[in-house]
Amino acid sequence: MCETCGCSDDAVVHHEGHSHTVVLEQDVLAKNDHLAGHTRQRLRDRDVFAINLMSSPGAGKTTLLERTVRALGDELPFAVVEGDQETQLDASRIEATGAPVVQINTGAGCHLDATMLDSALGTLAVAPGSVLFVENVGNLVCPALFDLGEAARVVILSVTEGPGKPLKYPHMFASTDLVLLNKVDLLPYVDFDVAEFNHDLGHVNPRARVLELSATRGDGLDSWYSWLRARLPLRSVPS
Repeated sequence: MCETCGCSDDAVVHHEGHSHTVVLEQDVLAKNDHLAGHTRQRLRDRDVFAINLMSSPGAGKTTLLERTVRALGDELPFAVVEGDQETQLDASRIEATGAPVVQINTGAGCHLDATMLDSALGTLAVAPGSVLFVENVGNLVCPALFDLGEAARVVILSVTEGPGKPLKYPHMFASTDLVLLNKVDLLPYVDFDVAEFNHDLGHVNPRARVLELSATRGDGLDSWYSWLRARLPLRSVPS
């Protein structure tokens, strides 16, 4: 049950009429979007390129961030905001790479929102010109609804999660700029049709690009790094 986005069964079925629930959701999202707009401008003014990284639990977000920071840390300044319901486990892994990191624990909440990110940025030392990764709570539903003030959205999907995800979770895949199809080294051992996935994604979001990779073994990471570097002309890089 999420206490912040109103997606609990109790709120819809037992306490609120349908129209009241929709109005409440619109109010919550409007307030969130207003703050997200201010955050986006603040980050843009500091030449910070923010990426909202979303996936199911276990898709490989933290592993990808560890490898990316270690591979490009001498080339690009990074900062990371970690989102989980509990624990500091992921923040500890990122801290070991040397990147500044702050952990947000959402408790019963199933996603990050603009208020949480605004608070995190008040404590995180994000250098001008940085790439800011925001690793959202593992969930393919609610994170798609909440603008954080990011410049780009990236969704990671593991081939072990099975087929049909773009059709089952269209809001998530329709809002993304890039899909990273992770754990492709396991394709010989799982029932996952890459061509079918690309077809489904194209139906939901024809503009989304797909990169196939293995964050653990290293396949395809050069393409991911090139995608990141291609964002650099959008901002000035400190010498």
